[in-house]
Amino acid sequence: MKKICETVGFLVFVQGVAGLLHEWIDWFSFFSLVPRLPFIRDYSLFVSIVLVVTGAAVMIASDSVKE
Repeated sequence: MKKICETVGFLVFVQGVAGLLHEWIDWFSFFSLVPRLPFIRDYSLFVSIVLVVTGAAVMIASDSVKE
């Protein structure tokens, strides 16, 4: 369970970073899902920041999960 939480947190974190890179320098668009979703396209910067924070929180919280 701990590895699953770490993996999910890492993937969410990477999606947030990819969204920020796409938003700021219009790069790394092939991996980022945030700009491709039409219902959050207007809020892509905010959603990317939330994804980065959520991914980091899940990775940190996975340390408290017992194996």
